Amino acid sequence: MQNILQHIPKTDKLLQAIYAQNSDLNYPLVKSLVADFLISYKERLLSGGARLEIESCAKEVIKSYQNLTQKSLKPLVNATGIVVHTNLGRSVFSPVIVQEILPLLTRYNNLEYDEAKGCRSERYVHLQGLFKALLGAEDVLVVNNNAAAVFLIFNTFAKGKEVVVSRGELIEIGGSFRIPKVMGDSGAILREIGTTNKTHLRDYQEAINENTAMLFKAHKSNYAMSGFVKEVGFEEIVKLASERNLVDYYDLGSGYFGLNGFENSLKKFEPALEEIAKLNPSLVSFSGDKLLGGAQAGIIFGKKVLIDKLKKNQLLRMLRVDKFTIAALEATLNAYLENKIEKITTCHLLLKDKETLKKESQMLADLIPKEFEPKVIPTKSYSGGGAMPSHYLESFAVAIAAKDLVAFGLNEERLEKFLRARGIIARLENSAVLLDSRTLLEGDRERIAAVLEDLKNQNHKRDEEK
Repeated sequence: MQNILQHIPKTDKLLQAIYAQNSDLNYPLVKSLVADFLISYKERLLSGGARLEIESCAKEVIKSYQNLTQKSLKPLVNATGIVVHTNLGRSVFSPVIVQEILPLLTRYNNLEYDEAKGCRSERYVHLQGLFKALLGAEDVLVVNNNAAAVFLIFNTFAKGKEVVVSRGELIEIGGSFRIPKVMGDSGAILREIGTTNKTHLRDYQEAINENTAMLFKAHKSNYAMSGFVKEVGFEEIVKLASERNLVDYYDLGSGYFGLNGFENSLKKFEPALEEIAKLNPSLVSFSGDKLLGGAQAGIIFGKKVLIDKLKKNQLLRMLRVDKFTIAALEATLNAYLENKIEKITTCHLLLKDKETLKKESQMLADLIPKEFEPKVIPTKSYSGGGAMPSHYLESFAVAIAAKDLVAFGLNEERLEKFLRARGIIARLENSAVLLDSRTLLEGDRERIAAVLEDLKNQNHKRDEEK
């Protein structure tokens, strides 16, 4: 064992070898990586691993340094057809919106400053007027996501008190975050009513007691029930809450404005914000980065007296949003007011018609090397982001079938993996790789074609070497 350990280089010698190969590396980080390497190298040697020369040891440390310091976040091509793809960053900002808010991010601004009075203001005032114009809401509050909005509302109005909710609306969202758990952690007491498939107004009425604080409704945005089912509309819940002097609260999950063609496209599957606002609810919350197409945020609107109480909750300091979120939401809401739907990428992609998608798919097929025999086919896209779970969007895609990949020594799984390693996220369907045009952005078609051209050239080179 002693002989084996003699092969482990001294720290100073290894550092010299590293800087002989690359003198530009950050010394504290290199020293930390050297310590980690020496521990792992010792374990390797004791397990029978091969001995390395000191130059090879240095190369391993340098490689670890490069892996650690390279940027982890990178742009990808979304060819899945899922518009609001949580794993791929959800809503995409248009370059126009980014250019609008760039001056606010690169200079000081009036985030919490009242220029007229020369004193401190609050950051939420920048959005109040816009939401009043779009929804007629009394007031608005924005926190860092909708789960935070749910937690803050429960904690403010129902800590130690009961919240009445239908058993069929005890939702679990992504990452195993569950409404009952969020409610419990906030200090609120869950009062389930009804059954999984049916809840009636009388269930709410019978559940109300002296410890009831809130009637809560959660929109089933990431699943759907059909058959022998019944739920109570939010309008009835608002009315009952008003009669019993309780807070009514609707967690919409996603939320959209019924403008610019959205109303006809989504109304059957998702409630429009304007329709909910007309009910004069106590509180409503929804996400800013789903169907709305803006920044990640939890947006709360409703009665001013209740919003004021939310603002006084000490938790708000931990949940508040930064200048980027405020600026991005302000630009997004202005785009809605100006009827410039093309500035909101999510809306633009969701509203693309079949003929446009077919034309764009053919453009992609024409760019892809003919050796792959790309074919334009009709397919189904989805909104994603936990919205419209039972509804699909008619779309078109370019398909590369497994039978056409034999000449490349590939099948559909290996091609999908090849594309994914180069930042192109496709989907597999019916023994083919599908590139759905609905979610392709400017420049994506050319990027896909270039990657497949490179694959073709690699294949030709191997054939020539044989």
